[in-house]
Amino acid sequence: METSQEQTEARPSPEPASELLDIVRTLFAELHRHTGPDRPITLDNSLDRDLGFDSLARVELMVRIQRAFGVDLPEDTLVRATTPRDLLEALQKGARGSARRAPIQPGPTLESAQGEAVDATTLLEVIDWHVRRQPDRIQVIYTGESGEQPITCRDLAEASERVAAGLQHRGLEAGQSVAIMLPTGPEYFPVYAGILLAGGIPVPIYPPAHLAQVEEHVRRHVGILCNAQAVLLVTIPEARAVAWLLRVHVPSLGTVVSAQELLRSRESLTRVPVAAQDVAFIQYTSGSTGDPKGVVLTHANLLANIRAMGQAIGLRPDDVFVSWLPLYHDMGLIGAWLGTLYFGIPLVVMSPLAFLARPVRWLQAVHAYRGTLSAAPNFAYELCVKKIGDEELAGLDLSSWRLAFNGAETVLPETLTRFGRRFAQYGFHSEALTPVYGLAECSVGLAFPPSGRGPLIDRVQRESFTRTGSAVPAAPDNASPLCFVSCGRPLPGHELRIVDASGNELGERQEGRLEFRGASATRGYFNNPQATSQLFRDGWLDSGDRGYIAGGEVFLTGRVKDIIIRGGRNIYPHEVEEVVGEIPGVRKGCVVVFGSPDPASGTERLVVLAETRESGQRERHQLCEAINAAIVEVLGEPADQIALAPPRTVLKTSSGKLRRAATRALFEAGLAGEHRRVGWWQVVSLAAGAFIPQVQRWAARAADVCFAAWAWLVFWLVAPIVWLVTIFTPRPSWAWAVGRVGARLLIRLTGTPFTVTGMEYLPRGTPCVLVVNHASYLDGFVLVAALPEQFGFVAKRELLEHFIPRVYLQRLGAEFVERFAAHESVQDARRLEVALRAGRALVFFPEGTFTRLPGLKSFRMGAFVVAANTGIPVVPVAICGTRSILRDGQWWPRRGAITITFGAPLLPVTDAHEAFAAAVVLRDAVRAHILRHCGEPDTQGEV
Repeated sequence: METSQEQTEARPSPEPASELLDIVRTLFAELHRHTGPDRPITLDNSLDRDLGFDSLARVELMVRIQRAFGVDLPEDTLVRATTPRDLLEALQKGARGSARRAPIQPGPTLESAQGEAVDATTLLEVIDWHVRRQPDRIQVIYTGESGEQPITCRDLAEASERVAAGLQHRGLEAGQSVAIMLPTGPEYFPVYAGILLAGGIPVPIYPPAHLAQVEEHVRRHVGILCNAQAVLLVTIPEARAVAWLLRVHVPSLGTVVSAQELLRSRESLTRVPVAAQDVAFIQYTSGSTGDPKGVVLTHANLLANIRAMGQAIGLRPDDVFVSWLPLYHDMGLIGAWLGTLYFGIPLVVMSPLAFLARPVRWLQAVHAYRGTLSAAPNFAYELCVKKIGDEELAGLDLSSWRLAFNGAETVLPETLTRFGRRFAQYGFHSEALTPVYGLAECSVGLAFPPSGRGPLIDRVQRESFTRTGSAVPAAPDNASPLCFVSCGRPLPGHELRIVDASGNELGERQEGRLEFRGASATRGYFNNPQATSQLFRDGWLDSGDRGYIAGGEVFLTGRVKDIIIRGGRNIYPHEVEEVVGEIPGVRKGCVVVFGSPDPASGTERLVVLAETRESGQRERHQLCEAINAAIVEVLGEPADQIALAPPRTVLKTSSGKLRRAATRALFEAGLAGEHRRVGWWQVVSLAAGAFIPQVQRWAARAADVCFAAWAWLVFWLVAPIVWLVTIFTPRPSWAWAVGRVGARLLIRLTGTPFTVTGMEYLPRGTPCVLVVNHASYLDGFVLVAALPEQFGFVAKRELLEHFIPRVYLQRLGAEFVERFAAHESVQDARRLEVALRAGRALVFFPEGTFTRLPGLKSFRMGAFVVAANTGIPVVPVAICGTRSILRDGQWWPRRGAITITFGAPLLPVTDAHEAFAAAVVLRDAVRAHILRHCGEPDTQGEV
């Protein structure tokens, strides 16, 4: 009767649609205070396109819905729901599926390990060893919405044999690659092991987030699959029919099959000899465009890493590992599953979406199964601190958790402190917090601290470190030291060293590039000899990270360059071109999609240029809306600019192939765009009726042309020199100074009136967040000209794939972020918080983009959430006049005056539990200042 009563309490009210819409309206009103109360919102509004809910806002919306209705939404709601109606359906499933306020139930008693396969040379020998000794011991417990599903050693072995037989029956030969595109689930384990058993090479890739868009998602992996020469693709049943189309783009890919089909195989298995030096895993460390890097790891590499990690942490037979880490990445696959498989300890695993939707599930699993080991990136610990209510923690006991690994991204000292303090009352010991370091090129783990010691924080003098790279310990009374977290010592059998730019090893407490070597190290990148040659130097491997060594322990200070590990979205032109080409009114085969770098603002615009014969203003407007809707459907985000061009604008080769680079150059020169019915015959006609006005217009036009020509001449004289000097400057502050001189010279030589007011409000020597309106390509230039010292622009991550802006922005010390994917956005927000706490000052353009039409648009929440979480002041900055000088889509600059107005710094409320509400208040105050001084109307309601 208790269970029935709890389920009754968890069920939504008789009018869940109305109550849900009230929650949506409330959040919309908070985000859009001037339009929220009067804006009609229906169940079929797009959360992104119509309501303007970005990734952070959607996470907040899910939290509010779950708290209001007292139920758990299905795990995939965060990525699947695109409208309130989708949320309603998810809510109804959650109401039927769980009572979230039920007491935490204990899990089954798990059997202790009976030893490790010390003589095994391959992962397959590890499985055989355990099957012979303890076939019925539970190795994996998958916890999902339908309950828990235990997998014994015998279950794994038998299912793996069926998968292997099914693969061989479909033509897999030894040494061939098989791509695994599966979400975390019970099928993943036998599929991976079955590929090895059949003699194949597993290649995990990111699974589709939206089944309705699975084809587009799969197409983003063409570069990886071609590089891996994959012959089979294992995916979910819903994706099989669409994924079959990949064979057209990947010559080697012959078969697409679901995991369920393989598990139902009844064919006989032919055993294939597998040796220690055979490839057991290819982990792709970057996106699928350009130059894919697949880290080759052998059975010997993986076993060496697993054994070294087990020795470093003092693994015990009664340990239980709890994980939500995705199995398609090395930290979840090797660190969580293969490690527990080798040592014979149980693994309790859940979907990453389950954790993101409700972080308390992770902690409840540790409680229920008496977990002793678990790992996660830093942002996960932060989410637990800020997104778990006290009412959800009733009865929680974390006393069994002896090692809480923190890795895969920058470890924030404040996060460690907050997590330890928050959960101490629930039995968690702060000594369990264990920052670690690893990378795919070293299997997964490279450095671990002593078990049970707790975090070691190094406080160093800021001035000495930033100027000379010397990590001099700071005095106890130092008010603003730099703090770095120790990741411990190299694993047994591995070595680390710190070198300078010439490869010379540096001494104690000297920062440099981190290199490593050891039994876990990869032999190179798959089918990529050029990248492999750049990885090795005199027997050492380049980690791509910077750090220093103190007391034998390594302290990481940052990355040599931003590397997209899991989630950087790569947009392929052909997928958008194909979709847009099917729209009525667009000339099929005459669509070009490209990125147009914008060095002025530090952003990369996604431009769609489509040929059309439509000439009416209304028809062209409707066509643009249809194109934008199609792009949002494919990519989940709109294009930055849609240009409609007359026939024969798109350039092609003699064989009919699109010339994207040449068409982009045409666009950037201002010679392609909207069709304008202006010609010599119209000029003659007008001149015949009004000769004098026409002459006046010609004179004005000539003056405009002369000014534009002069402005561009000055730009091309100044900009290349500034860029070249910048890339050879050793420090970001010097690069900023060079850019400042160039920007001021450009303003002065073009005779542009330039006024800056309110500079006294700008904090000096302390971190702050600058929030600026975005009206033109010129905004970045004028900010560099106005600011007296270095600031870091926050730029979208896609910009890293373009050489000129990437190099320039990296020299300026820019921070690159993912804008739309929820998982990656949360991690990037944590990274920006680290930068602010380290003393960086950052510049945000919260509108995200700009158009030719004037108006201050809605602000995204990222800058304000980061400021609220760190307590860093926000300085509002209003730019006036740049849009009229150089509008979006135009290349003729016009005369005009520019004014920049700085406002007084605004401090956020620092209560962590009210961070989102504080961020909304902060955003509204900043936006009000900018609206008063930017000289443009309020277009916030035009989402």
